[in-house]
Amino acid sequence: MSVLVFGHKNPDTDAICAAIGYADYLQRTYRPDAIAACCGPPNLRTEFVLKRCGLSAPKIIMDVRPEISNVCRGTTITAREDEVFFEVFERMEQHGLGTLPVLGKDGKFVGLLSLLDLLKLVFMGDSDPVRSRQVISNLGKVCQMIGGTFQHAVDPEKNSPMIVTVGAMSAGGFTTRLAKFPAEQLIVVSGDRPTIQLPALEMGVRALVVSGGFKLSSGLLQLARSNNVTVINSPYDTATTTMRIKSSRLINDAIDRNCVTLPPQALIDDVRRLVDRYEQRLFPVLNDDRELVGVVSKSDLINPPRPQIILVDHNELGQAVNGAEEADIVEVLDHHRLGGSLKSTQPIRFVNEPVGSTCTLVAKQYRGAGLEPTSAIALCLASGIISDTLNLRSPTATEVDREILRWLQTFTPFDLDEHAQEFFAIGSALRSRAADDVIREDCKEFREHGQKFSISQIEEIGFELFWTRHEELTQALSAHCKQRGLDFSALLVTDIMSNGSLLLLSEELEAWQRINYPRLQKQMYQLDGVVSRKKQLLPLISRLLDPGPSA
Repeated sequence: MSVLVFGHKNPDTDAICAAIGYADYLQRTYRPDAIAACCGPPNLRTEFVLKRCGLSAPKIIMDVRPEISNVCRGTTITAREDEVFFEVFERMEQHGLGTLPVLGKDGKFVGLLSLLDLLKLVFMGDSDPVRSRQVISNLGKVCQMIGGTFQHAVDPEKNSPMIVTVGAMSAGGFTTRLAKFPAEQLIVVSGDRPTIQLPALEMGVRALVVSGGFKLSSGLLQLARSNNVTVINSPYDTATTTMRIKSSRLINDAIDRNCVTLPPQALIDDVRRLVDRYEQRLFPVLNDDRELVGVVSKSDLINPPRPQIILVDHNELGQAVNGAEEADIVEVLDHHRLGGSLKSTQPIRFVNEPVGSTCTLVAKQYRGAGLEPTSAIALCLASGIISDTLNLRSPTATEVDREILRWLQTFTPFDLDEHAQEFFAIGSALRSRAADDVIREDCKEFREHGQKFSISQIEEIGFELFWTRHEELTQALSAHCKQRGLDFSALLVTDIMSNGSLLLLSEELEAWQRINYPRLQKQMYQLDGVVSRKKQLLPLISRLLDPGPSA
């Protein structure tokens, strides 16, 4: 099973670039199965970076809870709708199977066939003299099942109901019996007995099967041709021939066409509750075109494999991909505070350092292992550092970030200062996105002192666009707060040029009266020198919400 490297929900450039870079590092070291993933599409600035680097965006995965596709058996023994009892029974016995999926001529799924229903097909109606003798099949299949040859054939591939009659009595009594059935439906099984064969041919039965390795005489064969009677020679004795003819019944009537099927993307938890209501043992997994993807049994759902994930740029389950609590988190690489309810069942690799960017930590892994990143990965990691540290102007930037950025510069032909200017000039969220998209673009949820809240952050060049849109942004914050069931939501709009921010709130709690920054208007504050959500704004909010004496 692959290991997925995830940034946080609503991923920013640092989260996506760190996931890409760390997945590449793992592939080159001890996890060749590592795959970069993300919980949403990259923003415009990140898209600019990926295009310049020539890298693909990570695979978007919104939920890592195990799906049916993770446990279904893709190599599946099947039956075809036009097969007969003997063929399918032999296959079931060979593979030790009790149920088979059945496919139509077009290869698409039509139903399930159980061994019990298959046996009922042969033994049904034993008390009914007509039903017990009836075989719905075609003479081609009959000839195949008895290992016979045609002396004369009339419409051998035509499917139709046929009645098997054995010529094992006197000619007179047998002729009387034949008259009880429609001649065009009769299959007469006889050894080398012309007295039985002659009346059958004269009546124009559907087929005459000559058992024991015998053949019809030339005179009787001419009569068969005249009366359109198919003649089959069987190498077996009469009893064996009759049994094999009965086993040439088409399986069509035994197929369960109303069985429960599952889509590949169904969550195992949901499916487990569903299948418990049914006695069905095998559940076909079908795609949208009703093609068979595989099968699952109830036992496959008892202890499904847990996905393996690595968290980068976050360590709180509340910020992780949906279903992370049901996954095995095998590593964490982060530069934020410890928080949330992250737990593991065994020791894991946990790297958490006070630097300005997770991409700094990823680059340190390369350097520590003596690996040189490719030009594309070097620029990708540098972009994450530039984004998260505002090109080293943020108070979160450390000497380690500066050193690593200089090291990455040696692997890329792009001048990183010029690259930073182009990066921040692209993709103004306020210019290109709807208000609710602006709120969600880089949004993280927190829980402090009994309050659950979110902080979104965007970087702009100047506040001109913000002043034209602040009212709709306030409404979007309020809507987001209600939708997520939060106590409040905040938007930090950072001016890259002035290294200051404006803080917009969905509502003002009583605690905001203690904030030591200018209040520009209701629900809006001017935060000069505040550019970091994790190192400046979050600690500030935490102090305001703290009901203790230190508040």
